[in-house]
Amino acid sequence: MIHGGRRISALLFIGDFVAFAASLWITLLIRYGEAPSEAVLAQHIPPFALLFGIWLLVFYLSGLYGKRIILSKTSLANALLKTQIVNIAIAAVFFFLLPGTGIAPKTNLVIYLGVSLMLVFPWRLTLFPRLSRPFTREKALLIAEGPEALELVREVNANARYHLEFVGTIPPSELTDSFDVGAKEAMAAGVTVLVVDTEHVRVHPLLPTLYDFCFSQGRRELVDFQTIYEDVFDRVPLSLLSHEWFVKNMTSDSHFYAVAKRVIDLCGGLLMGLVTIIATPFVWLALRLEGPGPVFIAQDRIGEHGTRMKVYKFRSMRQNKSASQEWTVEEKNDNPVTKVGNFLRQTSLDEFPQFINILKGELSLIGPRNDIEGLGKRLAESIPYYMVRYSVRPGITGWAQINQQYEQGHISPQSIEETKMRLAYDFYYIKYRSLGVDLVIALKTLKRMVFRISAW
Repeated sequence: MIHGGRRISALLFIGDFVAFAASLWITLLIRYGEAPSEAVLAQHIPPFALLFGIWLLVFYLSGLYGKRIILSKTSLANALLKTQIVNIAIAAVFFFLLPGTGIAPKTNLVIYLGVSLMLVFPWRLTLFPRLSRPFTREKALLIAEGPEALELVREVNANARYHLEFVGTIPPSELTDSFDVGAKEAMAAGVTVLVVDTEHVRVHPLLPTLYDFCFSQGRRELVDFQTIYEDVFDRVPLSLLSHEWFVKNMTSDSHFYAVAKRVIDLCGGLLMGLVTIIATPFVWLALRLEGPGPVFIAQDRIGEHGTRMKVYKFRSMRQNKSASQEWTVEEKNDNPVTKVGNFLRQTSLDEFPQFINILKGELSLIGPRNDIEGLGKRLAESIPYYMVRYSVRPGITGWAQINQQYEQGHISPQSIEETKMRLAYDFYYIKYRSLGVDLVIALKTLKRMVFRISAW
């Protein structure tokens, strides 16, 4: 509702495809000096149609269909340029590996790069923003409070592409036994949407009145605040969670999902094991040249339902202190990441020895990242509901890892506030987990490992 949802993403996808196809036609026009004949088109369309699919996948992996890209022009031009250069490089490799097409790729690809940029840039930066912007914004009244409520108002009101605009906020703690005053204010402001924290204890007795205001006193809509918040930020509003939320959302996996996920884990674990076996001699040599120390480290971590598990990783720090149960900032400062370790972390190669835990069924490829045991226990003492994240099998990568932005130079949460943010993403994953969500996580993790476009 608030973004235009799938329609906006579909519009962007179709527009990109049309831009690619039009670029091909114009490229052939320039290359041959005349409109391409049916024979020329028949020669070019099959291989380029396959390339279009690959290019659109690269756009997706680059985050060019993400909400922040759709809603903001920040760094968009730079990302488009570099992503399209990557696409042309993929095309060059494609034609090199697929000889016999009769296509002269060198000249065509150079022309295509220029033409595609001339079409993609105006489409993405000018035409799409105009087409996706709503003609009018519905006026909304927010009945919620807390930091997430303020965050939602700032995000929505600052961007004209949202279909809502908050014209007022009423904290539930200030509600009386009736909604008369709020109703008058809403009618005077022309409010057509009520966004309500329906879980708030002061709101419960007023829900009949709120519904009556919406449905019997004009055409208005009542929307749950937590639903809107999740739609905008892809995480749950952590400070508003109650026991009822967990009762509703802590459901068991379906049999099909559980079996399919386990099969995928086994296949992924075997592949990771193969990579680990091949990489181990090279990692050993690189670590040995850098200084003394073991190749692998062992860590006691928290597993599913709070159980203890021992995981193995390639050593990335100077000493093996990362295997200790108690982790402190001082310990980290005295035990810096080595140059080889930094490479292992940046490529995620340090995680691959955990294939053993995946094959044993202790870890999944995808799920909430688990903590070193001592750190996890201290976090559980500081953050309500923290151990609930272990109600599902932990994973090597997860929803938080592809969405959360950490402090510069950090690859994991370094503070209580960052950990709370990670927990908000973890609960979102627990609520919506499915094969489709797992596929999105896998693709975006692949992007981070291989393309590193997110750092452009």
